[in-house]
Amino acid sequence: MGKVVHGGDIYRNQVIYDFSVNVNPLGVPERVRQSMEAALGDCECYPDPLAEKLRTALAQKDGVKEEQIVFGNGASELFFGIVHALKPKKVLIPIPSFFEYEKSALAVGAEVIYHRLSGKREFVLDKEIFPGLSEDIDLLYLANPNNPNGRLMDREILLSILRICRERGIRVVLDECFLELTTAGTTGSMLPELENYPNLILVRAFTKTYALPGVRLGYLCCADPEVVCALESHLPDWNLSVFAQAAGVAACKEAAYVEQAVRLIEREREFCKKSLEQMGFCVCSSDVNFLLFRADIPLDEVLLKRGILIRNCSNYPGLGQGYFRIAVKRPEENRMLMKVIAQVVNFPGL
Repeated sequence: MGKVVHGGDIYRNQVIYDFSVNVNPLGVPERVRQSMEAALGDCECYPDPLAEKLRTALAQKDGVKEEQIVFGNGASELFFGIVHALKPKKVLIPIPSFFEYEKSALAVGAEVIYHRLSGKREFVLDKEIFPGLSEDIDLLYLANPNNPNGRLMDREILLSILRICRERGIRVVLDECFLELTTAGTTGSMLPELENYPNLILVRAFTKTYALPGVRLGYLCCADPEVVCALESHLPDWNLSVFAQAAGVAACKEAAYVEQAVRLIEREREFCKKSLEQMGFCVCSSDVNFLLFRADIPLDEVLLKRGILIRNCSNYPGLGQGYFRIAVKRPEENRMLMKVIAQVVNFPGL
């Protein structure tokens, strides 16, 4: 088929529980669900190509200027829009990381340079990337927190990277799609630094934070008006449906829901990590709603026979065979998963 395997393939598998997709375990907020139901009446009309209501709500929520926002049909569309607009010749990507970065770069014929993160340091980006930030690099992809290991970057390291890249003319695409589900939340964002770093293109999405992967709603923020204009010219009109726009406006009012989710994730992530470690798995520390770990058996195949889907991470550049990722979900689901894995590996303690 030529498609990269991601999580969430419930269409070709018999799945009862999907732990392969990392969305907010609380599910879609009721107000957001109601807003999409109300939008049914607008289906006979084209969606607002400027997404004015959503733009205003989001600018107020994130503390950015409305003219700095560009919307996309999910973050993935924006990654492709960025490279088509900027046409980078050489792209630097720390690995392992989200495969769409590489896929988008290759789509415009860019040369992809990898910075390999160390498994001994749980794939955390540090100052060892500094020498690789040479002036012949046109674009750098970063994720905070990173996927699939879930770790936040050190803020000072990130600011140093942005400064070096600004001095050397390197555009930085910073993926913050999971950030709001970490304890750092909005305080860990680089949004307040947009004016200081016009080379920064910050990408976010409603997908993970509000459990809306099927709605497809992403956005980016950039303080360089020329870049914003170029990006908008490389994206289709009406790329946000009436449902996506309505959902986004409602979601911007759900701060309490996000705070509740972060508290739940923190507790349940610790439970899952300790449980996996008790069973003998090597588990990476995480700051968000998923865990990366190693197993000596084809755990994804074994669990799928029981109707449980987890993410096989072998196709992540920089990982290879034996790595798996699970989402942190609600307590009853997490305990069920841990119990099943314990049965699979004949561990008597759970």
